[in-house]
Formats: sequence, structure tokens, C-alpha cells
Amino acid sequence: MERLSIIENVPLAPFTTLKVGGSARYFIEAKTEEDVCNAVKLAAELDVEVFVLGGGSNVLISDNGFDGVVIHIAIDGVEFTPTTNGKVLVSAGAGVVWDDLVAECVGRKLAGFECLSGIPGFVGGTPIQNVGAYGQDVSETIISVRCLDRRSGEFIELSNAECEFEYRKSRFNSRDISRFIVVGVRYELSENGEPKIAYRELAEHFKRRRPTLVKVRGAVLDIRREKSMVIDPNDINSQSAGSFFKNPIISDAVFDDLAADFADIPRFPAVAGMAKVPAAWLIEQAGFAKGTRKGNAGISQNHTLAIVNYGAATAVEINALKRDIQHAVREKFGIELVPEPIFVGF
Repeated sequence: MERLSIIENVPLAPFTTLKVGGSARYFIEAKTEEDVCNAVKLAAELDVEVFVLGGGSNVLISDNGFDGVVIHIAIDGVEFTPTTNGKVLVSAGAGVVWDDLVAECVGRKLAGFECLSGIPGFVGGTPIQNVGAYGQDVSETIISVRCLDRRSGEFIELSNAECEFEYRKSRFNSRDISRFIVVGVRYELSENGEPKIAYRELAEHFKRRRPTLVKVRGAVLDIRREKSMVIDPNDINSQSAGSFFKNPIISDAVFDDLAADFADIPRFPAVAGMAKVPAAWLIEQAGFAKGTRKGNAGISQNHTLAIVNYGAATAVEINALKRDIQHAVREKFGIELVPEPIFVGF
């Protein structure tokens, strides 16, 4: 086994956007696929659990930290390969900063990522929760995901269909949690393609104009900044894990029952027979306005879906506020809000 650089008792909070959490018992920065494989083998020898950490934008780490091996993915590299019909394959290491990749692709006039601008985290996290925003999902462009199958110990390529993508869901965060470690993703983008204007705020911003990819990226970044959803060290409201809850998808029948009591309940498109309800609206109607605080944790002053660390919040405080919000929404609407972040060490 190639020698790994192993550090003990490494504070994990600085590696997350929430800036919350205790220390890792063992910490390994994996710069290659071999590092990832060897780190998993080491954890087996030590008889401890493994947690794979990317950009830290979608996790809540316990105040007690993680009593195992944390593998911090740092696999770099991006390749652009033109194909036929004006398509370009973009292959990126799991440790590439996502928004850096988006910026480069937009600069190359490649369409498919423009509405996903400003999302924090690494490339490796994008297929896990089928990252999406402003009417665009990564599942629309993912061709394959390269990962270590911990069950077989082999590296494999999973096709788009094999990833089983749904709204904020994939096999990686559902039936096969912890089985696969993503090391790279391959996307297919359109050269000189038209930007996707499917989201209401973007459509209203541009009205009938035909914007460039660069202008759409700029507009998305502006909208996200207004909501403190772009990481900014000078904006305390951005010290969050992004949208903390998924927008619930309910049946038409359930929606109709709710609409009978709450005539102004909003509805977003979903698959046939289903309705998507904005979690932010449910949260506000349940009594949690923007800026609501509970100790050092609170709701963002600019976005109801973001739970913020207002300075020295603990994971216990964040988790308590999460439970309070879920309880209030459940009591008023009979809907269970599902968190987006991964809970580590609880």
C-alpha cells in the first residue's frame, strides 16, 4: 500500500460551509484514485467507519465529530473532448470546485451548467443529490459517474440511467448510501447552445430577450447573492448548508385537500399526478419568518430555506431548529419536510 498522509484529530468545521462540527479521528486527503482505495483499506484494517468529504456544502457534522476515517476528496483535473453534433464531453475530477467548472464551461460557450452557477461544493457531490437550481439539474448533462464500488473494491463507470436520478435524489443517497465513492464525473454539454430559461425569476429578468450564457450566469449569481446563497465571508447569512429542506412532492389529491384550507398555497410543476410545494412557503406559514433565531442558529434573513450559523452555533442548536421547523410544518400541513444535508456523526 502506497504511504498515505494520515492526520489525527482534525477539526472538520473549517471544511464545511456551516462552520459547525467536531474533529475527525483520522483525516486523509485523497488526491488520486489510489489514495481513495488505500484509505478505504486502511479504515477496514482499523475497523472504523468511513466518511467521504467533498466541498462540505451539504453536511451537518456532529459536535462530537466523526470517530473514523474522513476521506477528503482532492482529485483534480478537467478535460474537454469535442464529439459529434456540437457536443463536448467534460470530464472532471471529484475534487474540482463546482463553480470554477461552471465558470470555465460558460466561458467556453458550453450550455448545460449556466443555471447552476454559484452552487458551492465539489464536482463529486453533484450526482449524489442530483444538484439543481433555477430549472436545471445536473442529471440533464451527466453521461457517467466514475466511482469506487466499496462492495467489490473495483472502480466502475455508472451510466446516467444506472444512477437512478430523481428530484434531489440518486442511488448514491438512497438505496446505495455509502456503497460508492465518486472520483469523477463525465458531462455532455452543447457547444454554442442556448441557455435554459425555465425558472420564473430568470424569465421575468430577461423577459423576451435572448440572453447569452454569460448573462444568464451573471443573473443567477445576482439572484443567489440577494438570497445569500453564494458563499461570502462578509455575509453571515451565507454561513449555511444552502437549502436545508427539499421541496415536498405530494399527490394532486393531497394538494387539493390543502388548497381547500389554504387557498394561496403555491404549486410548482412535478411529474403527472403530483405537485411540488415550496418548502419556504410552508416554513413561513408555520411561523418561521426570515431572521428567526434560536440561540446561535437561525433562519437566513434573506432566504427562508437556509438555516444559518450566526456565529458560534453548535450542531445541537442547528439540529434543534431543524426539528422545530419540521414539527411546526407537520402539525399545520401534515407534510414531513426532508432535510437536504447529510448528517454525520449523529
